[in-house]
Amino acid sequence: MIRRLERAALPKALEDLTGLLRDCVQAGASVGFILPFPVSEARAYWADRVFPSVGRGVELFAACDGAQVVGTVHLAMAAMPNQPHRADVAKLLVHPEARRQGLGRALMQALEARARELGKTLLVLDTRSGDPSQALYQGLGYEVAGEIPNYCRNPLEEVYEPTTYLYKVLA
Repeated sequence: MIRRLERAALPKALEDLTGLLRDCVQAGASVGFILPFPVSEARAYWADRVFPSVGRGVELFAACDGAQVVGTVHLAMAAMPNQPHRADVAKLLVHPEARRQGLGRALMQALEARARELGKTLLVLDTRSGDPSQALYQGLGYEVAGEIPNYCRNPLEEVYEPTTYLYKVLA
């Protein structure tokens, strides 16, 4: 089941989100963090950086298996006055044990539906070039805008990798 996490539900979801982020990074997800990646750092990301912005320009979607959060993605509204039509997609995470079940696609479809409800006509995101998520995004109609070499460090080893920027015009 995919649902939007409202501010009141965030404290209850903190431990699931913390574990999800940590497990994804340990499995090699390139989402801004590198190993070693302590639980305290994962928890602080959610509690200190994401939670304060939910309902204030960021919407957080969760894929749930029963009561447990096994996937998530953020929809972040563009902040500048000349970009009211645009939003960013960030931190699509699916627990390594829950992958290949359509959760990433379902999360993205829920995010896109909400973006349309909010009057957004352009979504932008970036991903590690060649990552399986790139194929997912392109399969959902995202177009490659370009690639930046040596953009980010691999989470598992000291190697710098390119990132690909993609966009989708919502109809």
